[in-house]
Amino acid sequence: MSIYLSTAYLAPIEYYSKLLNDDVIIEQHENYIKQTYRNRCTILSANGPMTLSIPIESSGGKKCLIRDLCIAEHGNWRHLHWNALISAYNSTPFFEYYQDDFRPFYEKSYKYLFDFNEELRDLICRLIDIDTSNLKYTDEFTLELGSEDFRSKISPKTNWRRVDSDFQSVPYYQIFDQRFGFTENLSIVDLLFNMGNESLIVLNKSIKKTS
Repeated sequence: MSIYLSTAYLAPIEYYSKLLNDDVIIEQHENYIKQTYRNRCTILSANGPMTLSIPIESSGGKKCLIRDLCIAEHGNWRHLHWNALISAYNSTPFFEYYQDDFRPFYEKSYKYLFDFNEELRDLICRLIDIDTSNLKYTDEFTLELGSEDFRSKISPKTNWRRVDSDFQSVPYYQIFDQRFGFTENLSIVDLLFNMGNESLIVLNKSIKKTS
């Protein structure tokens, strides 16, 4: 059965656990939805969880397909996001190892949010060794897709404990865990920068096994 996902910016661990499925389809024909992981992520800073949002160009109140949504250049967001990632993860075991892979995304200007998200997702999948050779994109928008539709379920507004019985948060080392305790289901970069090549092990453990 196909797993349906939205595009997402540095998506949470739950999202990447879905990418371990053999049949994943990413939506490219939906209308943009505000205040979702499509253009925001949550990292763990020295002061606690921190939200990073990519500004998007206003459509004047009109609906806009996510595939056609343009990134706004105001606010110097790329500089702010990259500095936030450095501040949060510079002391983690693997940030220095991966930083040269991520830096170009905050130096190059991308026109479309979808293109930015998908190139970044592709990089992360390669670094973690997630096989996405069978990943596809939608040809058209379908409103109802059944129980495997996670386009809206994986959201900052929902609690995954209620909506996703197949995901379990697995504790791993975090640089600020002595200050905050374990903070679950953050952006995938929190897992990657803290755990490096063991990230795939954590992701596999996060999928509940049915007997």
